[in-house]
Amino acid sequence: MDRREFINTLAAANVGAATALQAKKQETPNQPAPADAPNVLWICTDQQRWDTIHALGNKHIRTPNIDRLCREGVAFTHAHCQNPICTPSRASFLTGMYPRYLSACKNGTADWANESPLVTKTLAGAGYDCGLAGKFHLTAAHNRIEPRLADGYRVFHWSHHPHDSWPEGHAYKDWLTEQGHEYGPLKKKSGGGIPAEFHQTKWCADRAIDFMLEKRSSPWLFSYNCFDPHPPLDPPKKYLDRMDIKNLPLPDWTDEDLKEEGRLAKAGVNFQSTAKSRTSKKARTDLAKYWAMIELIDDHVGRMVEALEESGQRDNTVIIFTSDHGHMIGDHGLTAKGCRFYEGLVRVPLIMSCPGRFKKGIKSDALVELTDLTPTLLELAGRSVPEAMHGKSLLPILTGSANPDDHREFVRCTYTETLQGAPSWGTMIRDRRYKLCNYHGTGLGQLFDMKEDPNEHRNLWDSPAHAEIKAKLMVKSFDAEAMTADSGAPRIGRY
Repeated sequence: MDRREFINTLAAANVGAATALQAKKQETPNQPAPADAPNVLWICTDQQRWDTIHALGNKHIRTPNIDRLCREGVAFTHAHCQNPICTPSRASFLTGMYPRYLSACKNGTADWANESPLVTKTLAGAGYDCGLAGKFHLTAAHNRIEPRLADGYRVFHWSHHPHDSWPEGHAYKDWLTEQGHEYGPLKKKSGGGIPAEFHQTKWCADRAIDFMLEKRSSPWLFSYNCFDPHPPLDPPKKYLDRMDIKNLPLPDWTDEDLKEEGRLAKAGVNFQSTAKSRTSKKARTDLAKYWAMIELIDDHVGRMVEALEESGQRDNTVIIFTSDHGHMIGDHGLTAKGCRFYEGLVRVPLIMSCPGRFKKGIKSDALVELTDLTPTLLELAGRSVPEAMHGKSLLPILTGSANPDDHREFVRCTYTETLQGAPSWGTMIRDRRYKLCNYHGTGLGQLFDMKEDPNEHRNLWDSPAHAEIKAKLMVKSFDAEAMTADSGAPRIGRY
């Protein structure tokens, strides 16, 4: 039996039982949320890097509405996803669990057997009215409408991506048809992306605003899951036209990056692009399109916040702004995503604002994981956090009762055959100073000094001077894997 057959056999034998047990351990009795439980507007963009917000250091981009959330809340500058690809990342932050302890480690899977409880399902059981517009992506959406899980959403306007890949059941496409338009011709005629008034990003915001303005007595949660700024990089023309393309920065890469990526590619470590130097006008144009899409998102963040204010709900609504993972957009010679753990892929925006509850204007440099969102939401809703959950509530930082720069000793990220193509397994552990990436089965890895080399150009994996640091991080990584494993059913006796 070869390695792949062994892994598949082991998975088939154990993963269903393990995830069923994990789900059972996370179940908590239905109990109503407190009378003053806050509403939640959860904005999750798709493939947005951490360094795309004006207030947090990007001088080239205009994000006044996201900047306002920074002023009126807490901005976490070192938030990390737990997988650099969509499905496992989303499964992780919706459950508070690491992807490897869920049966949801890959894109494109048929189902999520015995899925662990989603936080939206738990909140619905506590009396929250939950809605969604846009992407979900916890199982495959290729050649089919993604099936519903036990997700807790009463309202579910599904649109995995804007172009029409399904004959029926695609809510955004149905809306476009009602407007007398189709996605393909619109893109062709406009000379750029979809016109702003017909963009999926606007459509998702319209659905969110309609939901937020409904009359109800219960608290609500709405997931705004637009597809932007995920490729194909199709901003409305008027947004692209206002970008000063010739003065945008070029991708950040070095000759050593290209050699490094060549070694990883030769070893079969999966990625969606091949490393090459990117110093052309096209590199700047692609960046302009990417940032233009974020400026479009920002405008609709403003619309949603305005709706909350006008309806008197702003002070008691928690707004979360984040993304599932990042995008290389030319850095290290790469575009898109795959089995790598560079900051551009694993570090994402995370801003949380609720004027009636949270501190304002705090910039937290603490190491944070997206797993930390689910326990935070459970605590806000008056629910207990299951012992098996890997996430750690951010509420002490948000309310000012804890040091805003101290949350975790380290953060972790994994990759487990996540994309179709070359099989790859990887793990990352990052503390305040160093990041260790291990590409398992290849003998290759990366060690970066994040203080001296924040852009990750000098790989210290083979440096004799850093051998002790590498060994210590290896042990920490292995300990973390072992000590977050499922330990089985609760103990009821001494033997």
